[in-house]
Parts: sequence; C-alpha cells; structure tokens
Amino acid sequence: MYKSFNQLPRLVQFLLLLIPVVNWITEIIVRFSVAMEKKSALNLVIAILVLVFGVVFGWIEIGRASCRERV
Repeated sequence: MYKSFNQLPRLVQFLLLLIPVVNWITEIIVRFSVAMEKKSALNLVIAILVLVFGVVFGWIEIGRASCRERV
C-alpha cells in the first residue's frame, strides 16, 4: 500500500495528509503495510504509535515531506 501511496502525485499526497481524519487513516494504512512487509520491530512500534497519535504523525510527515522529494 505504501508503494501505491508513493506513486500518487505529490499534490494528492499532501491533500490526503492535510485532511485530519483522512490523514490518520492514511497514516495507519501506510505504516501497518510497511510493518507487515518489512517485519521490523521498529516499524511495528511506529505503526502502533500511529494508532494513538496518527494525526500528529501525519502533520510531522507533511513537514518532513516538504524537505524531501517523496512523502
């Protein structure tokens, strides 16, 4: 799922992360898909934290993405 998200146009990625509820759902889906694919303890911990603090992670992701090429 995270590969599909990264293939979206950058503007669409930002719009999905700007809307709070959509932001939280997008973060949950992307983080858990990464955790399931890579099977890393760190990715699993981040995915669990996103369940509680998903909106905050989304806003951090927007700030981080503005400094990089991909979200």
